[in-house]
Amino acid sequence: MQMRLFKELKVDFMGRRREAMIFSATLILISILALAVRGLDFGLDFTGGTLIEVGYANPVELPAVRAALATGEFPDTTVQHFGTSRDVLIRIAPEPGKAVGSDLSDRVFGALSATATGPVELRRVEFVGPQVGDELTEDGGLAMLYAILGILVYVALRFEYRFAMGSVIALVHDVLITLGLFALFQIPFDLPVLAAVLAVIGYSLNDTIVVFDRIRENFRKIRKGDAVSIINTSLNQTISRTLVTSLTTLLVLSALFIFGGEIIHSFALALIVGVIIGTYSSIYVASTSVILMGVSKADLMPVKKEGAEMDSTP
Repeated sequence: MQMRLFKELKVDFMGRRREAMIFSATLILISILALAVRGLDFGLDFTGGTLIEVGYANPVELPAVRAALATGEFPDTTVQHFGTSRDVLIRIAPEPGKAVGSDLSDRVFGALSATATGPVELRRVEFVGPQVGDELTEDGGLAMLYAILGILVYVALRFEYRFAMGSVIALVHDVLITLGLFALFQIPFDLPVLAAVLAVIGYSLNDTIVVFDRIRENFRKIRKGDAVSIINTSLNQTISRTLVTSLTTLLVLSALFIFGGEIIHSFALALIVGVIIGTYSSIYVASTSVILMGVSKADLMPVKKEGAEMDSTP
C-alpha cells in the first residue's frame, strides 16, 4: 500500500529548484566562511600531542582542572568532560623540549591529584608525534581528492559528462556542508570522522547513480516531455527507494549517536549529517546541475552504428 502510494506521487521537485539552489548556496557560503575563519578542530590524530583521560571520584568543574594543570606548568591545554562530569579528557599539544609519553602523563596526573578532593584515576594515555599528524592530514586530504576524481571518471564512463559533473558537484556540496558544520561548532575532527566523510561520499554517489539510472532510462523511454518533466518523473519513481534507504540508515546512526558513547559521537554525527544532506543533494543538487548544463534526449539516446540497418535486412 505504501509503495503504491509512493508510485502515485507527482511532486514537482524541479519546480522548487531555484529555492533549493538558494538554500544550498547559503549553506555552502556559511561552510566556507566557517572553514576559513574558524577552521577544523583537528584531533590529535592530525595535530599530534598527548591525550589523557582521567576519572574523578566526585563531579569536578573544568575551571578547577585547568587551574590545577596551570599550577603544574600546563597552561595551554584543552579540557572537556568525557561522558559524565566525573570523566575528564585532556589534550596537550606537543612542545619542543618538553616531556612526552609516560613522563608527561605522570606530571599531569601528579598535578591533578595534588588539588583533587578525592582519588583520581588515570584511565588512558595516547601520544601522536607531530610528523605522523602532518602525514595523516596530507593523506586524508588526498584520499578525499582521489575519491572524487575517481568518481568523476567512473560516472563519465557510465553515463555522460554532464551527469559526471552533476554527481561531483553534489559530492563537493555534501562534503563542504559536513565539514562546515564541524568547523562552525568546533566539533573535534579526527580519523573516525574522516572515515565518516569518505563513507558519505560513497553513500551520496550510490543514491545519485540510482536517480541518474532512472533519468537515463526515462529519457530513452518517454517520447513526450522536456528534460524538467522527465527528471521530475524519475525522481517521483525513485523517491520510495531513497526515503526507505535513508530512514533505515538514519535509524541505525541515531542509535549509535545516542547510545554509542562519546568515542563515536563525532563519527555518528558526521554520518547523520552526510546522509541527510546526501539525500537532499541527490534529489535537488545533482538533478538541478544536469538541467543547468543543458542535458537533452539527444545526449542520452544510444548511438546507431553505421550500416546496422543494412545488416538487419534479409
